[in-house]
Amino acid sequence: MISQDYIRQMARYNRWQNKSLMTAAKTLSIDALTLDLGAFFKSIIGTFHHLMWGDQIWMSRFDNWTAPDLALAQSNTILYEFDEFCTKRTISDARIVRWADKLDPATLNGELSWASLALGRDVSEPVTSCIMHFFNHQTHHRGQIHAMLTAAGAKPDDTDLFIMPKDM
Repeated sequence: MISQDYIRQMARYNRWQNKSLMTAAKTLSIDALTLDLGAFFKSIIGTFHHLMWGDQIWMSRFDNWTAPDLALAQSNTILYEFDEFCTKRTISDARIVRWADKLDPATLNGELSWASLALGRDVSEPVTSCIMHFFNHQTHHRGQIHAMLTAAGAKPDDTDLFIMPKDM
């Protein structure tokens, strides 16, 4: 379904795009970042934090990261001050790249089981489907952040995959 090369490329794309969005966000005031813009997670910063929360929960399943507080799943809780968030996001993105680099084919052929908060029951899905969802979830919410940043006057980088620097 998906290859190790695809996973590695998407991990690097994730890191590149998060860096672009954080750089653009730093040009705005904290008031602009926390303004309720009517998005599902209200603000730019709220969406950034949801994205971080989602990455942490998936990586706790994929790579034994410490799981985030499940009570924060449906809230608009701000996890960190913005500078600390940026540092933690950068560290997390590097960890995701290292995880992607060490994946082996046997893992990709397996199943992943977990207790789903969203469904209220245990679920089991192919690992490859879960990894595709992981990257799709990131892209979806980064698109929301990109739109909110642009509307606020910030200028994130292009998002086209073929533009990604080769050294990412």
